[in-house]
Amino acid sequence: MAQTQSINQSRLIHLNFRRSLATITDQSKLPIPEPKDCSKITPNYAKLVENLSIVQKRIFGGQPLTLAEKILYAHLWNPKEINKIVKGETYLQLKPDRVAMQDASSQTVILQFMLAGMPETAVPTSIHCDHLIEAYEGGDKDVKTAEVTSKEIFDFLKSASEKYGIEFWKPGSGIIHQIVLENYAAPGALMIGTDSHTPNAGGLGTIAIGVGGADAVDAMADIPWELKAPKIIGVKLIGKLNDWASPKDVILHLAGKLTVRGGTGHIIEYFGTGIETLSCTGMATICNMGAEVGATTSVFPFTSSMHSYLSATRRHPVAKQATSYASYLKADVNAHYDQIIEINLSELEPHINGPFTPDLSTPLSKFADFVTKNGWKDEIKAGLIGSCTNSSYQDMSRVTSLVAQALDKGVNPKSDFFITPGSDQIRATMERDGQTEILQKVGGRVLANACGPCIGQWKRTDIQENEENAILTSFNRNFKNRNDGNPSTMNFLASPEIVTAMTFAGRLTFNPLTDTLVDKDGKPFQFSSPSGDELPKHGFEKGREFYEPTQVSAGNPSTQIVIPSDSNRLQLLEPFPIWHGSEFHGLRVLIKVKGKCTTDHISAAGRWLKFKGHLENISNNTLIGALNADNEKVNVVRNVLTGEDGSIPEVARYYKENNIQWIVVADHNYGEGSAREHAALQVRYLGCPIIIARSFARIHETNLKKQGVLPLIFKNDDDYNLLSGGDIISTVGIIGLEPGKDVTIRIRKEKSDDKKKFEEFDILTKHTMSENQIEWFVMGSALNLIASKQKSTSI
Repeated sequence: MAQTQSINQSRLIHLNFRRSLATITDQSKLPIPEPKDCSKITPNYAKLVENLSIVQKRIFGGQPLTLAEKILYAHLWNPKEINKIVKGETYLQLKPDRVAMQDASSQTVILQFMLAGMPETAVPTSIHCDHLIEAYEGGDKDVKTAEVTSKEIFDFLKSASEKYGIEFWKPGSGIIHQIVLENYAAPGALMIGTDSHTPNAGGLGTIAIGVGGADAVDAMADIPWELKAPKIIGVKLIGKLNDWASPKDVILHLAGKLTVRGGTGHIIEYFGTGIETLSCTGMATICNMGAEVGATTSVFPFTSSMHSYLSATRRHPVAKQATSYASYLKADVNAHYDQIIEINLSELEPHINGPFTPDLSTPLSKFADFVTKNGWKDEIKAGLIGSCTNSSYQDMSRVTSLVAQALDKGVNPKSDFFITPGSDQIRATMERDGQTEILQKVGGRVLANACGPCIGQWKRTDIQENEENAILTSFNRNFKNRNDGNPSTMNFLASPEIVTAMTFAGRLTFNPLTDTLVDKDGKPFQFSSPSGDELPKHGFEKGREFYEPTQVSAGNPSTQIVIPSDSNRLQLLEPFPIWHGSEFHGLRVLIKVKGKCTTDHISAAGRWLKFKGHLENISNNTLIGALNADNEKVNVVRNVLTGEDGSIPEVARYYKENNIQWIVVADHNYGEGSAREHAALQVRYLGCPIIIARSFARIHETNLKKQGVLPLIFKNDDDYNLLSGGDIISTVGIIGLEPGKDVTIRIRKEKSDDKKKFEEFDILTKHTMSENQIEWFVMGSALNLIASKQKSTSI
């Protein structure tokens, strides 16, 4: 009898929920909540349009421009002074409207900003505590644990926020990119953020660019922020997504086309009739994962769904202003794109990407064969939905429509099922609308409003060490070791809907569009296509008042920044030494890296996140994920002074203690992935002045420059094969270094047949340093330059 009552109750929940999930087509009927003060988030459209007019007439002779070009050029530091803009060559000096930082990266930003000597930040800035919460028990329990284990970090960031006039979002309030989308993003604005997925805000028409911490310090210290004028990839969207396809599939498909390097040096700009069929949060998903193709950022023009989302999130004044400047917020007619890719949304099927790289893209209809061909075990250990990429109300409502179907049929997930709301606002709205109850009824565990497993903050207990297994996630990135520290975990990326449906099957070869499960009566059960509301019809719940950010109007100079004297997690920074003014001699190749080397390989996250504020301690993870081309081993290099093998950070420290500087030789796209400034800080701290690579990822190359490390690129790609670990390196061309001027690398190698004899030869390298960036190198870092200018103005 009890079982019958339970089934009938679940059936009632299912029916009520399905009735509430008819997708709203007329967004104008949604309630408009009382708007909040938008004075600090509404762009000065009149001034931006004036700036753009100056540049467009004087530099481009009135020719049509893309949306991305319009927003960037409107934010030039001094539009009347620039005389020429060549995409891919000219460094633009820009004035961002806003800076956003997460708790892991913001520690070194604050430590660097302290050295700059500024009383408060020059632009609105926010800190979001989302990285230091480990997923284990779920929800508020994990937040409370983090408040204890990372108390000194949160206290430090909170006190610094009060001192410098920064808005502080507490742990548990939400993931930085979702919070920015809900509160700060605005069409036509320029924002930088210390996280590679900052482009998420492009879903609201913002040019939002992921940067390293030193770049953030530039904006916070009222210094022009430099960006090489990007080329523009235009992605034309036509048609309309079918029932199972989602915005996530647009970028999963595009990643397969462009690869992890295809967007480097470009902004991806979407246009075409198809954009009007997408939700604002769906466009944010697409922009978010644009980071996985190396793009500088991604952006959509102002649409009706953006207007609706702004109004629903209490920013109707921004929507009203944007509407008045709608012509500024879209590409000009006949604007030129450097490359055009067309995607017919009507023909797009769901995709699954991975494992181990986000650009290995497979259509769902071919994925079962892909699994069989590779001989993988047909099992999904866990399905995880949410993250900064896919945690919107629309994502959660569509997922819940699938879960409600399964609940009605008595079907439970065969794999562990985890749900991460993007913000406390999303969490509260999900609870009010009955979504959380339905997800939990099938065993779903709702995690904290934080990054969690997406960035390696996952205390996983269901597998053995190095056990090969597969997980399916709606995340954006899937490199080895990233999610759980296990190099044998294969993470496949998909939409939340596909992740959820396949989690019920527990099999990689299950296709929810064609395959069936067995219901409680032993009958075949097939999922109907998901459905869900773009925005909640009863409006968003505000979330708990406790999680509202600190409201600031100015800094408080009397506030003391809290750093415990005995801390092993926080350490004041010492300025790096300036360049000695001579060529380099006697440098040693510490490691020749083979293949993919992401910022995860250079500066691992997971358990190392707790040392983000302590440069000495976190340097113990430097390059521990890198594969040595000389011995095919990870984190094993030869110490040329002792003749013994050791870990990379051990040998690097040994060289430093013995006054030997060292270099890294790297393959293509060195430093792809997260905007992890520590990957540059650590090598500089341990004694590396130069890195030579076949190519660099954009953010990491800039981070190296900011910290006084010279990134050089092989002029002849094959010269990479000529170097080995232990080689002795000298330079010709550092003295008199100029933009576009090559640097000669002189290599001294032991002869293979006689270790006492050497051969010498030269190779040519190039660089992308501007005059300003060369000054960073000369001064030892960009921060040293800022501090010196700050001192000179205060005298």
